[in-house]
Amino acid sequence: MESIQQEGDRRHDEIRVPLMGAGKVVNRNLYIATSVAVLGPLSIGYTLGYTSSANPDLKAKNILDEDTASLFGALIAVGAMGGGLLAGWLIEAAGRKLCVMSCALPFVIGWLCISISHGIIALLMIGRILTGVAAGMCSLVVPVYIAETSTPSLRGFLGSCFQVAVTVGILFSYVVGLAGLNYVWLALVGAIIPTVLIVLMAFMPETPHYLLGKNKRNDALHVLTYLRGVHVDVDDECCEIESNLDQQETMSFSEFLAPGLYKPLIVSCMLMIFQQFSGINAVMFFTVDIFGSAGFSDGHLATVIVGAVQVVFTCIAASIMDRAGRRILLIIAGTGMTISCVTFGLYYQLTESTSTTNVTIATTVAPSSSDLNWLSLTSMIVYIISFSLGWGAIPWLVMSEIFPARARGIASGIATLVNWTCAFIVTLTFVQMSDAFSHQGAFWFYAGVCFLGIVFVFFVVPETKGRTLEEIECYFEGRNPKML
Repeated sequence: MESIQQEGDRRHDEIRVPLMGAGKVVNRNLYIATSVAVLGPLSIGYTLGYTSSANPDLKAKNILDEDTASLFGALIAVGAMGGGLLAGWLIEAAGRKLCVMSCALPFVIGWLCISISHGIIALLMIGRILTGVAAGMCSLVVPVYIAETSTPSLRGFLGSCFQVAVTVGILFSYVVGLAGLNYVWLALVGAIIPTVLIVLMAFMPETPHYLLGKNKRNDALHVLTYLRGVHVDVDDECCEIESNLDQQETMSFSEFLAPGLYKPLIVSCMLMIFQQFSGINAVMFFTVDIFGSAGFSDGHLATVIVGAVQVVFTCIAASIMDRAGRRILLIIAGTGMTISCVTFGLYYQLTESTSTTNVTIATTVAPSSSDLNWLSLTSMIVYIISFSLGWGAIPWLVMSEIFPARARGIASGIATLVNWTCAFIVTLTFVQMSDAFSHQGAFWFYAGVCFLGIVFVFFVVPETKGRTLEEIECYFEGRNPKML
């Protein structure tokens, strides 16, 4: 049976290849368009890492205390919730390209508010919310833009560049923080990236899917020729997109009851929930303490090391995404995360008995036991590597692939809202969870979530590597149930 399926897949691929025409595909312009678009998630990463670099300065100047600093960090998620919904509407009303460019505006305005705040807390918070709005918008539109401009064979690699850019942005913020810049200059550096984005994106094309949806066939053919190369006959690819669009009607909310929409929506939202409740925030919270117990006295250096590890292994994940597939990477990564969360909990369980004081989240110092320091350090490294290989990038990639074209904006907006809402909930509840269930209880809870994520992927999530967006849509609508 397996050989028959493989033979069927081979014949299917042979039939599908001519869609790109007989000429050789030249991906240079596709790489350029993707490189410009990922300046958006680069800004997201810088925004996420900004508080780690700026909070010490803000506290030293008595602008923020512990409580307001925590709120300042969490407000990005509040803004992102609204930003995701805004982008879900704007991506259909104004197009993918203009929506990407629009992301830059709240980024720039937000950074400027922070830089000119002069210690006014309200202005700091407004600036943080605005950068959160921009982050939510980018989280939605950039994956969709990349997916709709990519070829099936490169969509996994290029789609993973979203998360690569986020990790690079985080690392960049850590490195700039090591340079000793104060919170004002750190904010001004943050404003540079979206400024470059809005300028360069003006020269990039709109996606062919959006243009065909607006009955602009000649423009779509021009864009496809630009993206694939002048020697490629793009008419077949254009016809395939058109054929799928012709079968669709105007989007209505009643369609959320149809399998073609509610099935991919459940898949995407559940992946977002598992990503945020997997324990990544807890692991990052304990980074400085874990490195400190291992002999690293410089907390900033510890965060840079972790950021560098994330970048390296997210790049590795991107490079193998289209060969290994989404499912296998999620399952392997989830297994590593489950095991490392269990050993994290074991570490705190074993060392808690040696602690003579009550440890709270506000004054966390990982219980020291030289014989067990290797366990916490190894657990953290394994977890970061595993998360970077799968659950960091793939939920966003899958979101950009599985929704039907007519609902891609609103459905992606819902998935983005779920992701950032979960991020906000995890941020607010981590302190209470650790107090109520102890550190080990919290990590064992995250281990259980990671295990459930593995089960969900194994039984529910389809493999999308190498398939066109139209084929994936047909699968969820039941028009091609044996495709995946």
